[in-house]
Amino acid sequence: MQRAIPCTLMRGGTSKGLYFHAHHLPANRAARDAVLLAAMGSPDARQIDGVGGAHPLTSKVAVISRSTRPDADVDYLFLQVVVDKAEVSDSQNCGNILAGVGPWAIEQGLVPVADAITPVRIHMVNTASIAVAHVPTPGGQVEYEGDARIDGVPGTAAAIDIDFLDVAGASCDALFPTGKPVDRVEGIDVTCVDNGMPVVLMRAADLGKSGGETPEELEADTALKTRVEAIRLALGSRMNLGDVKKKTVPKMCLISPARHGGVLDTRTFIPHRVHEAIGVLGAVSVATACVTPGSVAAAVSGITPRDGTHQLDIEHPTGFFTVTLEVAIDGDQVDVRRSALLRTARKLMQGEVFVPARAWNAT
Repeated sequence: MQRAIPCTLMRGGTSKGLYFHAHHLPANRAARDAVLLAAMGSPDARQIDGVGGAHPLTSKVAVISRSTRPDADVDYLFLQVVVDKAEVSDSQNCGNILAGVGPWAIEQGLVPVADAITPVRIHMVNTASIAVAHVPTPGGQVEYEGDARIDGVPGTAAAIDIDFLDVAGASCDALFPTGKPVDRVEGIDVTCVDNGMPVVLMRAADLGKSGGETPEELEADTALKTRVEAIRLALGSRMNLGDVKKKTVPKMCLISPARHGGVLDTRTFIPHRVHEAIGVLGAVSVATACVTPGSVAAAVSGITPRDGTHQLDIEHPTGFFTVTLEVAIDGDQVDVRRSALLRTARKLMQGEVFVPARAWNAT
């Protein structure tokens, strides 16, 4: 016997995943995880027996419900379904999958639609923080087509502006969890930052790289991957994340001088594969480090940190990501007043995903 579960397959930003009503999944966590592993086809490098795309960026899940908070419309739990392991992680947010939450919630009747633009206040359960997605709804319908372009996605789509209200230190309890803009780890200088996503920034040159390598070239460098992982494991507890051996955070970001007019170039380990672009909240954290006095990113970008609004183009392997920050700086202290960016999303398919009945009954 198989169990049919209603869901929607959506592209959110540069990721893709399944969107579920929370009440359509088992309440028991072990059973829920077993269901999601079966739905995606994990553990298997090809995910051939499920709907996953054989890559971390296409093996993602959004679990959504009416919010339990008075200041939000919906609760959004992000789950990363690991491709080649029987593992489902809730240790981070995903700002790309977030882009599809607003449109999905409106179409599912969880949020009343407005004319022209419908703001959707989203409680990101993973970090207990709030984002507001401004979804185009002309004539009371979600609009997916438009002329907004984001690197890493072919073509254009309708723009979804997202404001992050309180993401600084959401995972690590501090914007700079070690208390310093620079730390010395495994013989190199790094900056640890969490403005929605815990990220460790390292100069590519300090690891013997130009920073312009392709993701495939970096993934093929076993010595580099071993060293990056050693740095990641050494910093887990110092970033208030505990033992990160089985976690998907922090992300490890190699930075180098900009090549195409941005502020700097990035290559991001997420944490063991290399992102073909850069994560939404990862880009926000990198941008924050760029405007922080004394950080590794400020040195590489050449930015002179100042009060006010900054629009920063963060380069990545397939283009760039524009982040808007409003900050106040007092000495070496940074207060992030606003973080915002533009994403797009598209509904790809809606119906039911089938999983073996034994998965639903797992405990």
